[in-house]
Amino acid sequence: MKDTKSDIDKIKEVLEELRPFFNMEGGDVEFIKYDEKDNCVYVKLSGACAMCMSQDETLEYGLLEAIKECVPAVKKIINTPL
Repeated sequence: MKDTKSDIDKIKEVLEELRPFFNMEGGDVEFIKYDEKDNCVYVKLSGACAMCMSQDETLEYGLLEAIKECVPAVKKIINTPL
């Protein structure tokens, strides 16, 4: 049976699974968009995570790797402070 979830749904699901870890540190992560042209996921880190000096590592080695397990086409993740 074919998986009917969209890539965006899969990305959001991964973020929801990881959200408690951000919350434990006093922060949060919010999905902004997925650009299929450049295979880039845009998120917004907030709370303590927005000011954390390790946010690049969290994005690259935490979120990106987890997302790529579900959506292998994803190449990059970008924090978009709004």
